[in-house]
Amino acid sequence: MPYGPQNSQLPPSSPASSPSPSSSGAARHPGRRGVLRGSLAASAALALPGAAVLGGAAPAQALSGRPRAGWGVQAGDITTSSGLVWVRSDRPARMIVETSATESFRRAHRVRGPLLGAGSDFTGTVPLRGLPAGEQVHYRVTLADPDDPRRTGEPVYGTFRTAPAKRRQDVRFVWSGDIAGQGWGINPDIGGFTVYEEMRKLAPDFFLSSGDNIYADGVIEPSVTLPDGRVWRNVTTEEKAKVAETLAGYRGNFRYNLLDHNVRRFNSEVPSITQWDDHEVRNNWYPGQILDDARYTEKNVDVLAGYASQAFREYFPISTLHARGADRRVHRVINHGPLLDVFVLDMRTYRNANSPGRQSDDTTGILGAEQLQWLKRELSRSRAVWKVIAADMPIGLVVPDGTANIEAVAQGDPGAPLGRELQVADLLRYIKHRRITGTLWLTADVHHTSAQHYLPERAAFKDFEPFWEFVTGPIAAGQFPASALDGTFGPDRVFVKAPTGSNLSPMETPPLFGEVEIDGASGELTVRLREQGGTVLFTKVLQPGKVGQ
Repeated sequence: MPYGPQNSQLPPSSPASSPSPSSSGAARHPGRRGVLRGSLAASAALALPGAAVLGGAAPAQALSGRPRAGWGVQAGDITTSSGLVWVRSDRPARMIVETSATESFRRAHRVRGPLLGAGSDFTGTVPLRGLPAGEQVHYRVTLADPDDPRRTGEPVYGTFRTAPAKRRQDVRFVWSGDIAGQGWGINPDIGGFTVYEEMRKLAPDFFLSSGDNIYADGVIEPSVTLPDGRVWRNVTTEEKAKVAETLAGYRGNFRYNLLDHNVRRFNSEVPSITQWDDHEVRNNWYPGQILDDARYTEKNVDVLAGYASQAFREYFPISTLHARGADRRVHRVINHGPLLDVFVLDMRTYRNANSPGRQSDDTTGILGAEQLQWLKRELSRSRAVWKVIAADMPIGLVVPDGTANIEAVAQGDPGAPLGRELQVADLLRYIKHRRITGTLWLTADVHHTSAQHYLPERAAFKDFEPFWEFVTGPIAAGQFPASALDGTFGPDRVFVKAPTGSNLSPMETPPLFGEVEIDGASGELTVRLREQGGTVLFTKVLQPGKVGQ
């Protein structure tokens, strides 16, 4: 995927101070999507530690007072009856979660969570079960001193809506990817990652984060001079001063985004479905890769991926978190009621090595054989009206790795499927012959936005039904020119918005995200490609119950 310059020659300056949760300006008594109630606005005592000490939690014996949860709360993988709640403490603490149908927390249900310690970087996730379908759930997280349970910190608050059990309830979600990339970090001069506030105001049921949630291989410099002479200023931390190659380094990368008050407020009101791509580990990585990169002392990418996977699971609430062995995976299906299933793919962990992609036999591909069989099986089982295939890389856009190799699926040859295209052809054929209805692909990765319609009449490979692929992002990274199309599956780029220059900052071109709305009455699904500022760039309405359209 695009990977811009890191401006390593810029002169150093003092790190910017980290933002405080008290700076969000949230109301004390908001409505459905404003339940902060002090998690950001009223709890000034929950201020984050300064940027200079963000490399890790201070030793418990050096801390006084009560446990603090200044990094906010998150919820994730919400279904009709379940969900996950996440928090991070500043010291060892017992995590306690209470849920209620009301903001008053009368008749609250209490769940005693795990003991948070250094082994998980003081993070913890609590599963919630038996929730009412299609209802707003209010929750608060309290951290208790493990040696004296009466000593508790200030609670932090959040909310989410469970998935509907009845078809006639609408569903709305947003998606994007590519956060704090190419050197464009949290800029206090423009209010930080304000696109999160714009997405929050749309009141989505969840956020599908399509990968590159961090740039572990991307340095965040204190400042960057733009071509027009303006200066972009970054909040900086110790871990963002070099590439991540230790567990502490990866953890610090995931903490970086939580310094932004927009992100913390968004997380407290909008649950997530999170997948990963390459920059959670290193640009264009694949299993077994040995790096030829002077920035790294650890050259074995499998070692780096192990650190990154642990930190990823520590910092996001995902439903495979507590699985063991081979089941500790990123790919999963989230059942969001009768209207929607989300099939979260992992196009990193099981892929083969990047190559020119011209082989005529490829059983490993980009998903691996087992994940492909899993996806076929789950698609066949799904009874949802719409089946979103959440891919961390596009299907028909050519994404190179250097001058010879291919990073994604398409390799630029418009003929019969070769290389990783063979797996995609197999899947598309399966969807057609099993008459699986309502599939569409959502992705990010390429740092521009576009809509592709795939049609067998235009394709070299014809044994599939028409489908749509929608691309968006970055949400907070550099933008790049449009990728080339590969004709193997007959794509028509119906819409595209991309700059002509490379690595344009969010001050030069607005961040991009997408919105999906499913009408409960008709079942119609509407996709809107958006840019920050309220502009809808492209809209497409899809009809339910069709194999292809």
